[in-house]
Amino acid sequence: MVQKINPTIIITGASKGVGAASAHAYANAYPDGVNLVLVARNLAPLENMQSQLARYAQCQVLLIQADVASLSDCERIVAQAVEQFGSINVLVNNVGLHYRGDFSKLSAQHVAAMVDVNMRAPMVLSALAIKHMPSTEHNAIVMVGSLAGLTPLQGAATYSGTKSGLRAFTYALHDELATSKINVAVVSPGPIDTGFIMDEIDQVEDIVYSQPMSSAEQVADAIVLLSQSTRTEIAMPSASGKLATFSYLFPSFRRAVRGLLYRIGAKNKEKYRRTNNQDE
Repeated sequence: MVQKINPTIIITGASKGVGAASAHAYANAYPDGVNLVLVARNLAPLENMQSQLARYAQCQVLLIQADVASLSDCERIVAQAVEQFGSINVLVNNVGLHYRGDFSKLSAQHVAAMVDVNMRAPMVLSALAIKHMPSTEHNAIVMVGSLAGLTPLQGAATYSGTKSGLRAFTYALHDELATSKINVAVVSPGPIDTGFIMDEIDQVEDIVYSQPMSSAEQVADAIVLLSQSTRTEIAMPSASGKLATFSYLFPSFRRAVRGLLYRIGAKNKEKYRRTNNQDE
């Protein structure tokens, strides 16, 4: 009898938001057994995640405290995952960093940090993980992008640029690996109802709130779907994805509707702010 090997899934930024939701989504998606490698800079929230996942008897969890901006930490993440579980089946490049504001007001250190976390780290981790993905099984690398990667976002030039670069990398690598058993894909959500934008609501660009909000669980479900299929991208919500693509193809349209979207976003932001104040 051939011993069943449970899939091993690495999730960066796994302590909260989309990363945490993805951990639960994968535990539910593999009721017969799954190995989760959860990565974050802070250990305490990871330990909390491990406690939450204890209810899934079939789920094995490895916690790794690491900074993906560090090459040596990226190497350690992959090495520890392989040492513990033997191979890697899915890499979810979820962790993201956004220092908000106009480019001219950002420090060079902040710009470098965003490039390192949002684009360099996913590329490095992908290069490391690919070598440990079994050729006999379906594997995947899933990037967590953004609608800001589909169209330029003024006021978030570095963030938009890194997410655009990550998306281009995804499509290129997807084509390179088309004949392999590794699917490379990107989920490109608009605003997500997590602390990433809700805890800093006053600093977030008004235009972000002009689009419908997705939940962390909805994005996590899209990540799982992409890792189990051959699709290259899910932009969500769908209508916002179409609007972002149209805005990219027709810059004059983007500039013409920018003021309207900012006004809509400002009104929605005020609603979210009142809701947050009521919940506190």
